[in-house]
Amino acid sequence: MRSKLFVPGSRPELFDKALASAADALSFDLEDAVAEPKKESARATLATWMASPAAVETTKCVIVRVNAMDTRFFEQDVAQVVRAGLDMINIPKPENAQAVRQAVSLIEQAERTNGVNTDGKSPIKVLLNVETPKALRIAFELAGAHPRVAGLQLGLADLFEPIAVSRKELFAVQYAMMEMKMAAAEAGVAAFDAAYADIKNADGFKHEAAFAASLGYTGKTCIHPSQVVMANEAFRPSDEAIAHALRVVKAAAQAEAGGVGAYVVDGKMIDPPFLKSAQALLANAKSMGLIP
Repeated sequence: MRSKLFVPGSRPELFDKALASAADALSFDLEDAVAEPKKESARATLATWMASPAAVETTKCVIVRVNAMDTRFFEQDVAQVVRAGLDMINIPKPENAQAVRQAVSLIEQAERTNGVNTDGKSPIKVLLNVETPKALRIAFELAGAHPRVAGLQLGLADLFEPIAVSRKELFAVQYAMMEMKMAAAEAGVAAFDAAYADIKNADGFKHEAAFAASLGYTGKTCIHPSQVVMANEAFRPSDEAIAHALRVVKAAAQAEAGGVGAYVVDGKMIDPPFLKSAQALLANAKSMGLIP
C-alpha cells in the first residue's frame, strides 16, 4: 500500500475518479473532511456507493476513516460502512488499548449484522491514527491491542499544531516518524506515513516520502491525486535493490547448504538480519508485480 488517496466522504462525485486512479488504496473520510451537518448524509452516500459492483470488486485496498470513538457518529459509522469490499477501518485518536478492543467488538458486531466475513477468514482490519502525544507514547500498546490492528498511521498536523510544534521542523518530523516506526516494528504491524498538506511543494513531498521509505514505512497518505505517482515511486523498491536482494537470497541458500553462517554479497558481509531484510524486500516487490 504505497499510496493511500484521501477522498472526502461528502464528495461522491470523486468516488469513481479515485477508484480509477493509480493509488494502491482509497481512504474515504467521514471525519475531518466532512462538516458536522453533512456527516449523516455522507455516511449514507458512502455506504450506498460501497455496495456498488465497482466498489465491491476493486482490487484496491478500501479504507474508511470513521469519526472518533468519543463522538456520537462513531457507532453508526461502523454499523453502516462495515460491508463486503471494506478492507480497513481507520480509527482517529484512539485513547488506549481498551478503546481499540471496544472498537473491534463493534466491528465484529457489524460484521455479523451485515453478513460480512461469514467464513471468519476475511476480517476487516483496523488502522490506528497516532496523532496525539499520548498516542505516540503508547503506540506499541495501541498496535498490540488486538490482532485486527494492521498498522499505525502518523498524523503530524493533529500531533503538532495543538502543542505549537512546527510541521516544517525537520527534527520534530523525523523524531515522530522514528518513534512510531519502532513501536509498529515491535508490534509487528505496518507503519504509514502522514499526509503532506503543501500540495504545490512536490520536492517537500518527495523528500518526506523518501525518508519514510528509508525507515521501512509501507506508504504515505496522499491528499491530492498529484501526490499518488510520487508516493508510488518513493515506496517502490529500486531495480538495484531487488537485484541485490535476489543475490542475497541465492547466496543464503548456498551458504546454508555449505554450513556457512555469514557470507559476502556485493562486497558486504551478510548475516541473518540482512537476509530477513532482503526477503522482506522481495516479498514487497512480488506484491507489486515487480518480480514473479
